Amino acid sequence: MLRTSERMPEDPTTLVLGIDLGGTKILTAVTDSQGAMLSRDHSLTPAGKGHEAVIQSIVESAHRALEEANTDISALAAVGIGAPGLVNPETGVLLTSPHLPGWRNIPLRSIVEERLGKKTFLINDANAAALGELHFGAARGARNFIYITLSTGIGGGIVIDGRIYAGAIGAAGEVGHMTIDNKGPMCRCGNRGCWETLASGIALAREARHRIVEGARTAILEYAEGDVEKVTAEVIHSAARQGDHLANELIAQTGYYVGVGLANLINIFNPELIVIGGGLSNIGDILLKPAFKVAEERAYKEAFRSVRFASAGLGRDSGVLGAAVFAVQEMRKLLCA
Repeated sequence: MLRTSERMPEDPTTLVLGIDLGGTKILTAVTDSQGAMLSRDHSLTPAGKGHEAVIQSIVESAHRALEEANTDISALAAVGIGAPGLVNPETGVLLTSPHLPGWRNIPLRSIVEERLGKKTFLINDANAAALGELHFGAARGARNFIYITLSTGIGGGIVIDGRIYAGAIGAAGEVGHMTIDNKGPMCRCGNRGCWETLASGIALAREARHRIVEGARTAILEYAEGDVEKVTAEVIHSAARQGDHLANELIAQTGYYVGVGLANLINIFNPELIVIGGGLSNIGDILLKPAFKVAEERAYKEAFRSVRFASAGLGRDSGVLGAAVFAVQEMRKLLCA
């Protein structure tokens, strides 16, 4: 059972605004205490225009979500934001983010709180997604699990004894930036050979472009309008479904590196469950079968046998619902203080 303080309020009329900020998209929703979404606003993140433009987009998205839900900001209990990168939930500061260029020590919580006029809370986006899955998705009933998002990059949320493990300053769970190959590709975080540089959507597309430029025979370009710069993980998946040899080879190679990272997490945390979400995971068995095989080969046998794997139950809504959950949890702490 979850502790009372970790649950959403029992009153189903309690409304919260959840905001899932990503490097490419902003998803905002008004939700009730049962995880029902009364509205959903999706917009692009103007990441290249700097933090002020992004914050303005967050505020505008919030107002559109409120309008769609036919409610006012005054009706909300709180606002929760899940943001990518190193986030300190105690101070509400986004310390740095590989996915938001130029962001460093941005007091995102206080800025949004001032502009919306409602108590606001900030959490790492993958930690938010883990909370969403814990309360409403594939991890309901689990006490010790890890949420992994395989997407453009790789993020993670760690739940120990039913609670998010945030670390000393809220920076725990950055699993995408554990070193897998110390001589591997440079990562946007400044490190070399991160899990994200070898097992993410960006990594898959980068390797495909490299092989195409080197002259590899493949139909991948046909799915990218003949433009190598338009080769993405989705394009490669499309080619793989039609039997393209290189596309299948590259996805299997990516799966291998996914498996290496999973083995590390299994050996370190011995979780009962690993929930896998993110757009790249939608590739399915041709990615995940090699991953699970490598994880089984590399992890302690006993630890591997004790873990089960599940697909994220909330899809792309994990983060926005988890941000809402976090906001309510933090409001409860303030009210009980």
